[in-house]
Amino acid sequence: MDSRLNPFQDKMEKTLNNLEEEYAGIRAGRANPHILDKLRVDYYGTPSPIQSVANVSVPEPRMIQIQPWEASMVKEIEKAINCSDIGINPTNDGKLIRLVFPELTEERRKDLAKDIKKKGEEAKVAVRNIRRDAIDSINKTGKEEGISEDEIKGLEDDAQKLTDKFVAKVDAAVDAKCKEILTV
Repeated sequence: MDSRLNPFQDKMEKTLNNLEEEYAGIRAGRANPHILDKLRVDYYGTPSPIQSVANVSVPEPRMIQIQPWEASMVKEIEKAINCSDIGINPTNDGKLIRLVFPELTEERRKDLAKDIKKKGEEAKVAVRNIRRDAIDSINKTGKEEGISEDEIKGLEDDAQKLTDKFVAKVDAAVDAKCKEILTV
């Protein structure tokens, strides 16, 4: 692979990593603490991740337990969870917050699978846009630097091969997450 394609390969890897992070937040009927990664609570005027103001644990397969380090944070964390799109109501006993994940219905599993495939398609579009940017860059620098047409064509082919490789990785990630979601 030509070193001129490295910045575009890095962008494609970031796209794939972003997709995997999004998939980590999709719940599959069992507790996953990563579902809380994007939530922020107001900690003395600073939006902070829940993990930085509380201990997050998974004591049972379908329960997340959040124990704030300060008792005053219980209400803030509960408010952040209620305002989020997680779809789970927290239970609060004054010191701990528990999130109990209900068993997913077949209909909900199918909806999640559709959402997973949609996010996968968005990632593939992003990878193809990066390929387009790479080809535009190759053509522009090729004309400016006087690179031969054969070398430009070779770089374009390398960009296509790189794109195909990352599209295959996205497809594999989509298939793996769909299989996880649809398995009862």
